[in-house]
Amino acid sequence: MASKDEQSVEKTAAKGKKSLKLILIIAAAVVLAVGGTVAFFMFSGGERKKEGDAKTESKAAPVMYALEPFIVNIYDGQELRYLRVKVEMEVSGEEAKNEFAARQAQIRDTILVLLTTKTLLDVRDEQGKNQLRQEIFNAVGRLVSPGKVQRVFFTDFVVQ
Repeated sequence: MASKDEQSVEKTAAKGKKSLKLILIIAAAVVLAVGGTVAFFMFSGGERKKEGDAKTESKAAPVMYALEPFIVNIYDGQELRYLRVKVEMEVSGEEAKNEFAARQAQIRDTILVLLTTKTLLDVRDEQGKNQLRQEIFNAVGRLVSPGKVQRVFFTDFVVQ
């Protein structure tokens, strides 16, 4: 027979094993619960967020006003060349787009006169194109109500 000391050591060891198993089971349950909660919020909340983002993006989509292409003569120092430019403008909304449509002849005339003052040296590099873009922005901005023109884009730019 085992002595009392040996029996108490065995009981303590058995209790320690049971305690360790219980701790491991509880820890595993907590990890699964936390992981499941995180996964739930990531996947279910993400879809709602994406739907909300799509609505925000559709509301924030820019309103563009496109003009017919401009074809003008420009001088390069020795001969005449052709400049073909297609201009689109980002406007502040549908109301601004309607105002641009009503003033289309004035806008085209202003841009046309501005383009004919340019030379090949004025528009051949990026800096010249950016300056032309700014001049168009300013010229059109004087024709329409303040703040209606947001940005000016060149969607086609050819010198021949």
